[in-house]
Amino acid sequence: MDSNDTTRGLVVLAVDDEQPALEEMAFLLDDDPRVETVLKAGESTEALRILNGRRAGAPAGAGAPAGGVDLAEQTDIDAVFLDIRMPGLDGLELARVLKNMTVQPAIVFVTAHDDRAVDAYDVGAIDYLLKPLRSERLSAALDRIVATRGQGAVAEAVRPEESGSGDDEVIPVELAGTTKLVPRSSVRYVEAQGDYARLHTTEGSHLVRIPLSVLEERWRDAGFVRIHRSFLVSLPLVTELRLAGSGYVVRIGSGPETAELPVSRRHTRELKDRLVRATKQAWSQR
Repeated sequence: MDSNDTTRGLVVLAVDDEQPALEEMAFLLDDDPRVETVLKAGESTEALRILNGRRAGAPAGAGAPAGGVDLAEQTDIDAVFLDIRMPGLDGLELARVLKNMTVQPAIVFVTAHDDRAVDAYDVGAIDYLLKPLRSERLSAALDRIVATRGQGAVAEAVRPEESGSGDDEVIPVELAGTTKLVPRSSVRYVEAQGDYARLHTTEGSHLVRIPLSVLEERWRDAGFVRIHRSFLVSLPLVTELRLAGSGYVVRIGSGPETAELPVSRRHTRELKDRLVRATKQAWSQR
């Protein structure tokens, strides 16, 4: 079977160590008319054996090589829907293994835990679904798989890039069971709220379970700078730094979208230095 044949129905693999959850996921997948074949695995090692047994271009019935779990370069399985927390090799570790395939299947996580979304997208997940699984969210994930089908490593379509790259990172935001992908470039500033961070964009704000310190480290090379224990701002959007009372404030944007944020004394020097460097760099490129 040709894995690049986009005319056939989808071949998907469901992986979950809890039998009821596995059966429910398989039932919902099988109920979608775009899915031709649903395979099931109760743990990651079994999933790898199935992937090897479905080597693209292999004769029908060809199984895994001796040893059982050497990774195939390519499989006719289009997508793997997997839980994160499983005994032995967990879902994130399995996803990292699948990334070594020349042509990897799309990866969709189906989990009861909402605190691993960033890790999931870091390993190339195309979607992140929360249990109890809803058919409309599953359908949306299949839409994304179909849209990227035949493009090689389909999971790369929405994969966040490593910190410091020139590409835009994507932050997954869960709201009422729906995953919204917020590009880093749309974030004006970030506000700390305990162990969470609120991303302020031109379209509104989104609460994510990521500490501000983590975003500060990840986004430093993308032009974000810490100005206060509670705020991280996009440096290119800063239009003014001025004294206000006993300290400084920055202005971000202009017009009705203007925001003014406090700058703590300990972060003032670094902010000034980075603003000067950014200005010099801009002039040198003219």
